[in-house]
Amino acid sequence: MDWTWSSLILYILLGISAGVVLAFRKPIARFLQEVWLELTKASWPWDPKQTGFRRYKELIDSTVVVIISSILLGGYVTFGDWILRNVVGAITSYGA
Repeated sequence: MDWTWSSLILYILLGISAGVVLAFRKPIARFLQEVWLELTKASWPWDPKQTGFRRYKELIDSTVVVIISSILLGGYVTFGDWILRNVVGAITSYGA
C-alpha cells in the first residue's frame, strides 16, 4: 500500500467519524453534560485549600493502603498455593 492509498483510507475514516459525530451531536452533548454534572458531585481525594504534598495526603494514604493490601493478599495466595502444592504432592507421592 503506498502513500496515496493510506491517505485515502485515512480521509475516508475521518469523514465517517465526522459524520457520526454530526449525526449524534445532541446525544453526545447531553452525555458530556451529564458526565460533567456527575464529576462535580464526586468527592475528590485532595484538599484544594492545601498546597504541596499535603494537598494530596488522602490520595497518598489511600495509595499506600492499596499497595500494602495487594502485597498482603499476594502473600496469602502464595502461601496457600505453597501449602496446597505440598499437601497434594505428599498425597500423590504416598501411593507411588
